[in-house]
Amino acid sequence: MRGDADTASTPQGVTIRGAMRPGYDEILTPDALALLADIHRRFDGERRRLLAEREARQARLDAGEERLDFPDDTAAIRAAEWTVPPAPADLADRRVEITGPVDRKMVINALNSGARCFMADFEDASTPSWTNMMDGQINLRDAVRRTIDFTDPGSGKRYELGADPAVLIARVRGLHLDEAHLAIDGEPIAGAFFDFALYLFHNHAELKRRGSGPYFYIPKLETRFEARLWALVIRHCEDALGLDRGTVRVTLLIETLPAAFELDEIIWELRENLTALNAGRWDYIFSYIKRQKADPAKVLPDRSAVTMTVPFMAAYAERVIAVCHRRGAHAMGGMSAFIPVKGDEAANARAMEQVRADKTREARNGHDGAWVAHPALVPVAMEAFDAVMDGPNQLSARPPVRQNRDALLAPCEGAITEQGLRNNADVAIRYLASWLSGRGAAPIRNLMEDAATAEIARAQLWQWRVHGARTEDGRPVDASRVRETIETASEEIRAEIGDAAWADGRFHEARELLEALALDADFPEFLTLDAYKRIAETG
Repeated sequence: MRGDADTASTPQGVTIRGAMRPGYDEILTPDALALLADIHRRFDGERRRLLAEREARQARLDAGEERLDFPDDTAAIRAAEWTVPPAPADLADRRVEITGPVDRKMVINALNSGARCFMADFEDASTPSWTNMMDGQINLRDAVRRTIDFTDPGSGKRYELGADPAVLIARVRGLHLDEAHLAIDGEPIAGAFFDFALYLFHNHAELKRRGSGPYFYIPKLETRFEARLWALVIRHCEDALGLDRGTVRVTLLIETLPAAFELDEIIWELRENLTALNAGRWDYIFSYIKRQKADPAKVLPDRSAVTMTVPFMAAYAERVIAVCHRRGAHAMGGMSAFIPVKGDEAANARAMEQVRADKTREARNGHDGAWVAHPALVPVAMEAFDAVMDGPNQLSARPPVRQNRDALLAPCEGAITEQGLRNNADVAIRYLASWLSGRGAAPIRNLMEDAATAEIARAQLWQWRVHGARTEDGRPVDASRVRETIETASEEIRAEIGDAAWADGRFHEARELLEALALDADFPEFLTLDAYKRIAETG
């Protein structure tokens, strides 16, 4: 349904399909919409071609016609000595970053957390409803100008920015997600281009005035060709807005298995604008399963057993660090999902120790910083990095760059258990219900979960079923057992929260979606592609 935009000022071919709530006209201005239309017309065809190539490559991998490896035709790029530009002054020290969705209260609390940077997430930690995405643009605009505040309607508590907020970095959606509520020439614009261009358009001048710049996290890239597309989009926007080349600075999330084989090449394509790579561990596990889904030798154990210390995950993190530091880029660590436990001092102490151990390991391995999901964890992570790092980063550490294909692909040891099976069903249903209800970051069983959680859970259920895995007791994980496990988890959740909360919380839809994902013959690229259809009409 078309919103109430002023059709006289909307550029030709642009259709706003989402409701125009108060303040949206300040974001969707004619000039901003013209930039979006320009980007779409220039680059969306290549985006769609690259997405089709992902599917074609997956078919070749499934058929055994291609194998993941370091590209032969880019060996010269890997061998040559070159570096990226130094980080801007306010990104030189990124030892602790906090992440979270773009809702107003979260933005304020994250910026006030004491972390060096805040990654404001339009992607995995946010349900991409129209209101979430548009309100998020307003919230970040106000944060850049230091005018953001919020009064909790329930408690009356007022939130406002402190004197020394964290450096703001916006994470845009992946190339695979459309923004259904804005069409260009009848086709939806890419959510990635929508998020990127609107934040850049409205904030680059104010950020420069304040001594900062437009900084972005870019997720889900798989190849150098996808990095090249982003380089072209960024360069075009810099030129269109009259910005110096290199004004935009990006951190790429290395959270797909194919990307681990093209780190140098990906950095090379974005070398004018790149500042860092990030080891996005949870999506990487999902990608490991997805891209090798046809190989029965690549079946993984319970999700809880796939830690950063297992060989293939350690090899991945070590490679990110080594390649980054050789190229002068920061190597950011990932997210420990633990959050504070209220009302249980012993459990809370264990959670804090888990975070401390995780961040100490990352710092000792050579990461220049890492993520936390809650303000209370910032001091814990900061202490861990402070104890290891003498300066603002560890770029001077130059571990050897290894090209060990087998180390990146070998599965880890561990058991598949009844508890792991049940946990996958339980957490996936709870998270999907949260996502469908508009909350993309969900505290579940004392862990902060985002979309990668549900992706791993459904991928493991599918992988275990398809390859005839057995739990420790010898029972096969077949279709009937997966269906039974999902049914049991649903009944237990419903008994815990009550019929009213079950009905209001979209849990039945979550169960249906999980069953389809776990039991279908096909393996959809992303669960959010189907889930997004369920929220696009409602906003």
